[in-house]
Amino acid sequence: MKITAFWIRRDLRLEDNHGLYEALMSGNKVLCFFIFDRHILETLNNKKDPRLHFIYQQALTLKQKLNKLGSDLIVTHDYPLAAWKNWIQIYDIQSLYLNRDYEPYAMQRDLKISELFKNKGLSFHCFKDHVLFEKEEVLKDDQTPYTVFTPYKRKWMEKLNQIGISKVFIDYRNEFYFDQFIQLSPAPYISLESMGFEPSTLSIPGSGDWEKILAGYSTLRDFPAVQGTSRLGIHLRFGTVSIREIARKAFQVSEVFLSELIWRDFYSMILQAFPEVIGHAFKPAYDRIKWLNSEEKFKLWCEGRTGYPLVDAGMRELNKTGFMHNRVRMVTASFLVKHLLIDWRWGEAYFAEKLLDFDVASNNGGWQWAAGCGTDAAPYFRIFNPEAQQKKFDPKFEYIQKWIPEFNTPSYPRPIVDHALSRKRCLEVYKEALSD
Repeated sequence: MKITAFWIRRDLRLEDNHGLYEALMSGNKVLCFFIFDRHILETLNNKKDPRLHFIYQQALTLKQKLNKLGSDLIVTHDYPLAAWKNWIQIYDIQSLYLNRDYEPYAMQRDLKISELFKNKGLSFHCFKDHVLFEKEEVLKDDQTPYTVFTPYKRKWMEKLNQIGISKVFIDYRNEFYFDQFIQLSPAPYISLESMGFEPSTLSIPGSGDWEKILAGYSTLRDFPAVQGTSRLGIHLRFGTVSIREIARKAFQVSEVFLSELIWRDFYSMILQAFPEVIGHAFKPAYDRIKWLNSEEKFKLWCEGRTGYPLVDAGMRELNKTGFMHNRVRMVTASFLVKHLLIDWRWGEAYFAEKLLDFDVASNNGGWQWAAGCGTDAAPYFRIFNPEAQQKKFDPKFEYIQKWIPEFNTPSYPRPIVDHALSRKRCLEVYKEALSD
């Protein structure tokens, strides 16, 4: 039987999945595939990585859903090129359908797979599903990419109104076409242990309460002691929810939350248009900064022992849960870069290792924003005062006391740097680098 293959990656769902919809409409029976990519897994140091366990469980859920429909999810642990060479020999695959991934490794990987299919005389089709607008869809009048968020957002909204909300936030009703899945006896599921990993005990928030939170998002989102943010990061990262579904609801009830989704598109666009931001400052002059890079102070920052309570609470929350409140992310990042004069790439790498919702584009964009070397229009001398931030956003010390039980006791460390002196030093170092 001639088969249309659908490759599931960062879109771990059957519903409202653009690429899968197109595959189901292709005319051939559809078979779904999933690869635990050796290239990616070999970079993971934590054998109990909760993100891998999350993906593992979500892929199993998809397999079980397809089994109930009389089909299956074909799963392997391999290098993608080798996996597809093998599957092409086993199945009568006529075409491969997938959703685009914009990270540098993913784009190189997908180029190799597309070449394999074309060389075999097979077709290759990819679609937009991870973002609302791609790089080429929101451009300046001279057809170049935006590099500042506010004008980008303005054009983004113009584009939305021009095309129409129902077309941009389209709901792909895949469930009407599930009879197009090929009928297949289920194969055994791969084990974590066979891939060299173990189950994680870290709790990952579900995606169920986000609609309730959106209603109060604009007033509660900056206060880390309350449940005011959606916790959708990991679900958007791996596509267990549809970005279009989230945007449809946000457009109705929360302009502020919709703006956060536009930020997500913006950072994805920046990565697509300027891949050199991985490892380099978006503004090249900032690569001349003479960082102090104290390994001792970096260790204290990582462990949440800087003597600045809001910073320390954030880092302890991250280490314990894999999550950090967004307001606190800005404060901790600013502190590392501007108070300690430690290279933003050190912090970027630490967040990449620890955050459940780690996303290359957003993580890089956020860290460059904090360091002042990214796309932000504000000058470099914006430096968060951790004490002022605490007074404003955790005035009763609720968040701090939750994560720092020894707070206000002799056991809690004294500040490792002085805010005023650190601010002065930062401004001098930045000014010197930018005046060279």
